[in-house]
Amino acid sequence: MGTGGLSTARLGRMHDVMAGHVERGSVPGLVTLMDRRGETHVDAIGTKTIDGAEPIRRDTIFRIASMTKPVTAAAAMILVEECRLRLDEPVDRLLPELADRKVLKREGGSLDDTVPANRPITLRDLLTMRAGFGFIMEPGEYPVQEAMDEAGIAPGPNPPALAPDVMMERFGSLPLIHHPGERWLYHSSFDILGVLIARAAGKRFEDFLAERIFTPLGMKDTACRKRSATGWRPPIKAIPRPAGSCRARRAASPSFQAGAPGCSRPSTTTLPSAA
Repeated sequence: MGTGGLSTARLGRMHDVMAGHVERGSVPGLVTLMDRRGETHVDAIGTKTIDGAEPIRRDTIFRIASMTKPVTAAAAMILVEECRLRLDEPVDRLLPELADRKVLKREGGSLDDTVPANRPITLRDLLTMRAGFGFIMEPGEYPVQEAMDEAGIAPGPNPPALAPDVMMERFGSLPLIHHPGERWLYHSSFDILGVLIARAAGKRFEDFLAERIFTPLGMKDTACRKRSATGWRPPIKAIPRPAGSCRARRAASPSFQAGAPGCSRPSTTTLPSAA
């Protein structure tokens, strides 16, 4: 046992468990880090790619996928602090495509079977994923999810293959699944939030993150851009979905970096404090 109280035997058991995931082919490689009272233990197992020879390392760049969402939320709160956005202000001012929403009478209903939304969508709705768009996780037939898939805006692991304005036009062409604030639906609110941040800041979403979050905090290896030689490659195949749900038809090379799935960072570098 070292100075931090980490048990050698237990670290060994953890290694065996994690190595099992690599051996079974669940992942090509992974990195674990344990840090306690000044003692740090890092274990890099496997390779960077399936059937690849290059070993994974402590500083390998990983795609953080949906962990981009907390970064996006922090960016939105910066703009709230600067009074460029307000939590309970309707987003219509900057996202006119979402004004005067219609809402499905039921999740599985036809796209024209709607009622007017009870109220406008707010920033708070986007931050809490209660804006009315998102991934219906229950198996079933949902015309609205099929329509989102056909429009290229279905929830998925890759940023949309659309320019921001086009993406917003397509969201604006579809009814909400639920009234704003009524129910949590995963993912899509943060794609929209990335556009809201860009329009409020007057610059590209990824540039705002770099200038206001990553660079000030010294996160030099964290970015919303595709890595080549040492980093991740976005998945091309769609994630399996239950029958009747969206298929997440997204491009591997997006037109812009959305607020939900778009960033990458080193595997085990310590996150900066918020002091």
